[in-house]
Amino acid sequence: MSKYLLVIGDLVAIAIVTLIGFAAHGETGVSFLPRLAAIYFPLSISWFLLAPWMGLFQAEITSSPRQLWRPALVAFFAAPFAAVLRGFILNAPALPIFAAVLATALAVGMVAWRLLYSLINKTDR
Repeated sequence: MSKYLLVIGDLVAIAIVTLIGFAAHGETGVSFLPRLAAIYFPLSISWFLLAPWMGLFQAEITSSPRQLWRPALVAFFAAPFAAVLRGFILNAPALPIFAAVLATALAVGMVAWRLLYSLINKTDR
């Protein structure tokens, strides 16, 4: 499997998590796109800064369902960093409860995507 598919899938998973979060608050209109971008881009940046350190783009890790703790762990570090970046962008405080919920949602989303990826990757061999 291509690393490009993995990167695109990560970006889509982050987008889905972000959209679900906004939808949960009833904020799905076009007018919310700037605020959506204010969390999507910091979350993507923080994910891609931290994920390589945990080997999340190495074939032996991405193809093993036993390694799914890794994306969850990265999510729990990436989300608070993204919340702080978002705070800088919006000139607003980084609320700990927001970071905790974001970390949990990102962990669930990434583990689901990475599980799907590992199952697809296993059948490719």
